[in-house]
Amino acid sequence: MSRFLGEIKQLGYVVEDIEAAMKYWTEVLGVGPFYYMERVPLKNYRYKGEAYDIHNSVALANSGGVQVELIQQRSDTPSMYRDFMRGGRTGLQHLAYWTEDFDRDLQSLLDQGWKVGMSGEVGERGRFVYFETEYHPGTVIELSEVAGPKGKVFRIIREAAEQWDGSEPVRAFPDLSKM
Repeated sequence: MSRFLGEIKQLGYVVEDIEAAMKYWTEVLGVGPFYYMERVPLKNYRYKGEAYDIHNSVALANSGGVQVELIQQRSDTPSMYRDFMRGGRTGLQHLAYWTEDFDRDLQSLLDQGWKVGMSGEVGERGRFVYFETEYHPGTVIELSEVAGPKGKVFRIIREAAEQWDGSEPVRAFPDLSKM
């Protein structure tokens, strides 16, 4: 448990082939089911302060209380994911903390000198930021707002993992606009 932001809630893996990664996690590690979204509906995406349009695919599953996020960037848009892969790396790229009081927690970290490298929104009240500091691979910190529909979907994913019997290892991501 972090004394600053609570529990680490998510491990984010940048992968070259998301379908192969889901197969590995479900068949070899027994983690699933994965909820897959071919194109994340990002709004207000920014990298180092500049606005861009980016195409990412994401798959989410839980292993106990920790969510596993698989990310494949499908465009050459500037991002911290692209930077990670251009550095010759794949695998664990970030750790995420979740908050229902995004503004307060973000301001607290900014006051401590943390700098935002990448940000955006996934659904209503689903903002996120990735901070620039990476002390070693896999330690980028993400702060993710889970107060809106994204939080509801994350609960669905966690509950599905608790009951998962190995069937339907990959499932469609729920429509955030209808939650």
